[in-house]
Amino acid sequence: MGQAAELLGISVDTLRRWASAGRISVSIGSDGRHYYDGADLAALASTLGADPAPERPRAQSARNRFVGIVTRVVRDTVAAQVEIQAGPHRFVALITREAADELALEPGVVVDAVVKATSVGVEIPSQF
Repeated sequence: MGQAAELLGISVDTLRRWASAGRISVSIGSDGRHYYDGADLAALASTLGADPAPERPRAQSARNRFVGIVTRVVRDTVAAQVEIQAGPHRFVALITREAADELALEPGVVVDAVVKATSVGVEIPSQF
């Protein structure tokens, strides 16, 4: 429950209220814990503007890391398009199909969107 609330950028109490109101479905396991379907979390995350933060930092050179949830995966024979909702940010990653399959990427999977660009484009609005 805590991880689901963190991904959505809300409190556990809010998540409980939303589950009671039917905004998100919840099941209770034999261990008494609350479980949320990853695809349902992905759909709800797409509608929110939350900004989930990583639970623990990682040691890497990339500084632009966004914890998010996969909302869509489109695979063809060679490549895969992976859409990630990380709070108010939507990322689209183009990776090999083999990588997507090895990572078992599907809607509802929690991932890090790691952005490491070698160049940045700058545009001036047309009104100037």
